[in-house]
Amino acid sequence: MKGSALSALAFALALVAPPEEAHAATGAVEAGAEFESGQPDTRRERRANRRGERRQTRQNNRGQRTQARQERRTERPAARQNNRAERRESRQDNRAERRSSRQNAQSERRNTRRTDERTVERRDAQRRNQQSSRNRERVNNRAERRGNRVENRADRRDNRAGNRAERRGNRAANRSDRRANRGDRVNRRTDRARRDGYRDGVRSERRADRRRDARRGERRGYRNGVRQAQRQARRDHRRWNRTWRNNNRYNWYGHRYSNRSIFSLGRYYAPYRGHRYNRLRIGFRLDNLFFSSRYYINDPWRYRLPQVYGPYRWVRYYDDVVLIDTYTGEVVDVIHDFFW
Repeated sequence: MKGSALSALAFALALVAPPEEAHAATGAVEAGAEFESGQPDTRRERRANRRGERRQTRQNNRGQRTQARQERRTERPAARQNNRAERRESRQDNRAERRSSRQNAQSERRNTRRTDERTVERRDAQRRNQQSSRNRERVNNRAERRGNRVENRADRRDNRAGNRAERRGNRAANRSDRRANRGDRVNRRTDRARRDGYRDGVRSERRADRRRDARRGERRGYRNGVRQAQRQARRDHRRWNRTWRNNNRYNWYGHRYSNRSIFSLGRYYAPYRGHRYNRLRIGFRLDNLFFSSRYYINDPWRYRLPQVYGPYRWVRYYDDVVLIDTYTGEVVDVIHDFFW
């Protein structure tokens, strides 16, 4: 009875006091009980000791668990703060990375747009250059075809004139042959007259006829020769070679692009008051005042134009340059919008 009371007292003390003090109090109670009882029962003591040890172990475990809980409770706010700080830092890092990636992407898009725009501009410039070159080629081909047609017409005219001259020469030769036959007849007559003793002054008449025929033949031959020479000269002068545009030496367009000041001659003053610009074409005829010396281009090579020969002259007509036959005033070649 006393042992159970002491055990209950020790259990109450263990619940109220800390673990170390409870263990000491329990030991003291048990020692007092043993001292009072004298010789306690061994099995009861062992049983009580085991119970006390189990209680002590449970109490110790409870204290450790409570202490661990308190420690965890105190550590949780710091861990939360640390986790929040880490999450904030990670969010800031992610934001900075996203911003940098956005900026890089925007710069790349801008660069690609710029490169695309430059590529498109270069392509457009190439297309415009190709189109302008094709237009120039078309214009040059048209001018060449027109010039060839004019040349062919001039050649046909010259051929007709040559044929006429040949026919006239043949007619003149036939006439001279007939006259020669007449002269033969006259010679036969004179021979007869000589045989008859030069009757009736046949010798003097024969000499006069021969002199007259010789003079007429000389005059006709001189006239025909001069006319033929003049026709041949005109025929050679009309044959202006328009294939000079295919020669790179006469690339006046590229020369004008690199020497703009040379092609800026100022205002054009027409020879007639109130005269207006007319777009000239090959075969058109101008008045002689339009190709007077004040409009001459004395140095064609300065503008990369071919040299002229014969009656031809390069002349300025407003902003155009015109090749004129100074004998007839005919436009042989023309380049529109040559000057600025």
